Amino acid sequence: MGKKKIAVVENEVEKKGEAPVEKTEKLAKKRVDSGILHVESTYNNTKLTLNDNKENTLAWSSSGALGFKGAKKGTPFAAAKVGETLALKAQTLGIREVKVIVKGVGSGRESAIRGFISKGINLTTIQDKTAVPHNGPKPPRPRRN
Repeated sequence: MGKKKIAVVENEVEKKGEAPVEKTEKLAKKRVDSGILHVESTYNNTKLTLNDNKENTLAWSSSGALGFKGAKKGTPFAAAKVGETLALKAQTLGIREVKVIVKGVGSGRESAIRGFISKGINLTTIQDKTAVPHNGPKPPRPRRN
């Protein structure tokens, strides 16, 4: 078999004379001044969700969605990258200040918030809503000899 010819097709959008539409324009439809940032940090992953004041989700990101795999998802570095990417999305929405609600005991709690503020968005409050077990599950029965 010989070499296969690969046909190069130009972008159809350019042929019609229209400008290509970017994904950031979809986010910019809704303009919000303030919002709520939910940080859920576990030992395995860090998830950030940006909501408006009525708890409608505007944007989200996680360390797994950014391409981190395995044990690297739970690191503070991955959490900081998640915070930075979500802050860029928040800037396109016009958000200037956020209230932060943190859940979980993972190592990315603080670094996710630091990554988010590094892009120039103000923090009003930080609230910790980590669940604390009252008594926990029933312990296993003693082993028989």
